[in-house]
Amino acid sequence: MATPPARLAAAASNVVGKVLHGGVADLRPVPRVLIDQGPNRSVYRLRTNGKPADGPPVLLVPPLAAPALCFDLRRGCSLAEHLVDGGRNTYLVDYGNVAFSDRRLGIEHWIEEVLPRAIRKVSEDSGGQGVHVVAWCLGGIFSLLTTADQPELPIESIATIASPFDFTAIPLIAPFRPLVDLTGGHLLTPIYRVLGGAPSYLVSRVFRATGISKEITKPLAILKNLDDRDYLAQIEAVDHFMDNMIAYPGRTFGQIYHRFFRANDLAEGTVDLNGRIIALSGVKVPTLIIAGQNDTIAPRAAVERLTGLLDNSPSVTFETAPGGHLGVLTGRKARGTTWRYLDRFLDEQTA
Repeated sequence: MATPPARLAAAASNVVGKVLHGGVADLRPVPRVLIDQGPNRSVYRLRTNGKPADGPPVLLVPPLAAPALCFDLRRGCSLAEHLVDGGRNTYLVDYGNVAFSDRRLGIEHWIEEVLPRAIRKVSEDSGGQGVHVVAWCLGGIFSLLTTADQPELPIESIATIASPFDFTAIPLIAPFRPLVDLTGGHLLTPIYRVLGGAPSYLVSRVFRATGISKEITKPLAILKNLDDRDYLAQIEAVDHFMDNMIAYPGRTFGQIYHRFFRANDLAEGTVDLNGRIIALSGVKVPTLIIAGQNDTIAPRAAVERLTGLLDNSPSVTFETAPGGHLGVLTGRKARGTTWRYLDRFLDEQTA
């Protein structure tokens, strides 16, 4: 326990850092090299300062709407940095910004074009090796649908973090269901059609609203922990993440709303994309599933539903870890929980 004078000195140093230097968080991204680019797709090889890794490739797959920096939140609390420093051959796919002109892009675009091309490029760049996919939230859903739809892709394993598969198990959206049913499912349809999707500013506000209690108490929490540099850095990094949210394309948002939220297709293990059925039973690679213990967007029950849908996966491992929706991926406790589960899983696949 630090003495009061030491805490006071630490607090003073942190105030100077925040006021005079713009903050205390180290937001420098992990060094990277662009290896492939196309519509809604930039694929990067992440580097270390030492010898380039040449082992089995790990591809980080973000969800839509959230920026790819979810995997690289800040130095010291970056999953990308952890993997690279651990000697893993790490890659990242970034969808870039979504414009109004992208409003006609549907889920098919991501699972037929964007992710398959990124996976093939990563395999090619790493000498033809199979790819280990690590995905967060909707990125996990899209990755599994991609694998089920195209089993010939060079995918060795998939790890999903905070990916919900039973939307009826999400208390946060339960109050809206009666209104959705009353309007025949057309509650949001006119809005997202006019806007061309879900604008980034709206996505950011909704994400913040899921942790409204923390937003309200944040000023007090900052004052209380003014001497804790790591705590303050994490708050700054999360705010930076929130400020960089990306829009949802209109058609994709509509499919998520109608197929995932209204029809709850994923809970039954299949998705109907305009008459084309994709079944999760088509996933034939080892799968790790991680749920956040305090996640209100993808609570444990919504995530754990996936364990009963992967009938043909050679192994399915389920874990829980402390943290909310973002925290389970890259919170301060994730370093000793989620990342350890992931390391163990990847080591098992490459042993």
